[in-house]
Amino acid sequence: METFGVTLLSGGLDSTTVTTQARDRVKHLTALTFHYGQTHNKEVKCAEKVARLLNIQHKLVDISAFGEAAWYSSLTSPERFPTPKDRLTAGPPSGAGVPPAESGTSIPITYVPLRNTFFITIAGAYLESHALYAIEAMGVHPRNVEAYIYLAPNAIDYSGYPDCRPEYYEKMRDALLYGSKLWAEYHVPIRIETPIIRLSKAEIVRLGVELKAPLEHTWSCYEAGVLPCGRCESCILRARGFAEAGYDDPLLVRLGRLQHE
Repeated sequence: METFGVTLLSGGLDSTTVTTQARDRVKHLTALTFHYGQTHNKEVKCAEKVARLLNIQHKLVDISAFGEAAWYSSLTSPERFPTPKDRLTAGPPSGAGVPPAESGTSIPITYVPLRNTFFITIAGAYLESHALYAIEAMGVHPRNVEAYIYLAPNAIDYSGYPDCRPEYYEKMRDALLYGSKLWAEYHVPIRIETPIIRLSKAEIVRLGVELKAPLEHTWSCYEAGVLPCGRCESCILRARGFAEAGYDDPLLVRLGRLQHE
């Protein structure tokens, strides 16, 4: 069986954990990282480092014009919309299963309009190209081809984003099925894998540690300082996850060592 896969690697804790898992499951795996007009490229550098450490192919895709379309976000227009601080400090603990949007808190300005929909479309096109080439140019029989997109959305410890919910990915699976030549002509589905979508942040940390993912080289903060800010939603959720999992954050351990050298 020839398995082809694309994993969306942002350089953060979640995507690094999922990418490490995908590496062990997919024969021909490419990690895609998108430059979409986000406020900083520190996470991009982390993604490049993670891909090298995992010894998988990495491709940086420049879709920076997307940021001009999806301008209503603090991640694409920080000069207009400041990133919220301390939004979750009084919220429920990690794994409580109460998304902010359902607990009375609106979807935050860090949401990037239809970002995951666009990412999945690009990833699907890249993956389908490889699978079709294998079938039509290399002579691999369609029965021996499998195609996977690995993503790291989470429906428990997330900021209320609508494109992090399981039902969204069910619909996107259907869209890729009916919109692709791979399925229409060869009956090979593009499968969307979301292995951590129902895990708490603590469970994700434990999984990453179990898989020996290079978590010390990940970056979750919405800012690009020397150290994580510790106050944005992403930082707070990450800190809760490591604390509840019973581990020190290896990124902070590594940065602490560097500061003392």
